[in-house]
Amino acid sequence: MVLPVEAADPKKDEKMYKTRIELFKKMEAATSIPWYYFAGMDQYERNLRFVRKDLPEPDTVSIYIPESKWAGPLNPNQEDMNPATITAFQGLGTDGNGDQKADRLNGEDVLAAVGKYLLAYGTDHDNIKIALWRYYGRDKAVSIIIGNARMYKAFGKLDLQEKAFPLPRRFNYTFKNTWGDARGWGGRRIHEGTDIFADYGVPVRSTSYGIVEMKGWNRYGGWRIGIRDINNTYHYYAHLNGFAKDLQLGQVVKPGTVIGGVGSTGYGPPGTSGKFPPHLHYGMYKDNGRTEWSFDPYPHLRQWERAGS
Repeated sequence: MVLPVEAADPKKDEKMYKTRIELFKKMEAATSIPWYYFAGMDQYERNLRFVRKDLPEPDTVSIYIPESKWAGPLNPNQEDMNPATITAFQGLGTDGNGDQKADRLNGEDVLAAVGKYLLAYGTDHDNIKIALWRYYGRDKAVSIIIGNARMYKAFGKLDLQEKAFPLPRRFNYTFKNTWGDARGWGGRRIHEGTDIFADYGVPVRSTSYGIVEMKGWNRYGGWRIGIRDINNTYHYYAHLNGFAKDLQLGQVVKPGTVIGGVGSTGYGPPGTSGKFPPHLHYGMYKDNGRTEWSFDPYPHLRQWERAGS
């Protein structure tokens, strides 16, 4: 799948962020569950809606609760909006806006239902993680939602879309579109990224707000780092000469945070270096709640480069 580079509408986005955070903080006041957990869950599902054809288009509140979960699996009326009968059939649906209806297409009702569900487990971090696992049944979903929540907590806002080019512009570098090219070392495979050639030690920076999800050695990529952003895009940095001092797994980073340096590590056991010219291999991946795949980072790199970040 090729993901387009789209221009944003700042005024529309600002209004959307304002509306969403007001709803999340309203639920925090009603439940004592910190707003960033609602925001993290909503953003996870919002991202799924952008890449899945079996889900509706994203809305102000994008958490999707299927009819059977909302009304109750044994409820003969799967379109039930009566809070009393929904409760009787152990459905999640509830009235969040005071209109005496439990409408699964109403954002406030959906958030109220999520709040009610989470409260059944407790308001502390560990119990919220348990609740999320039992709801989604997927470790990856839980880790992404908690990562989103940690980013929102750290920066105190929903707009975390700023990007930066991975190398500082003051250094010499060169790159071209090599995504999908054949690679031979270690078996037949395709190149899942763009190579940015530069001198040894040129600083490598995070291109986005995100969570350091992976750090270590890979026989193909050498010393490498993986960072997942708020849009559930996984940014992969490989062939590094090493890592930035004190960079830790689980660390929250922002655009421009130095994470390592350009190197030529890889194609062998830990410490192997010098089998190719120094460069940064930069890849981008998406997760749709079921699987993860690579997409071409080149147009995004060109856009960030032109923006002068």
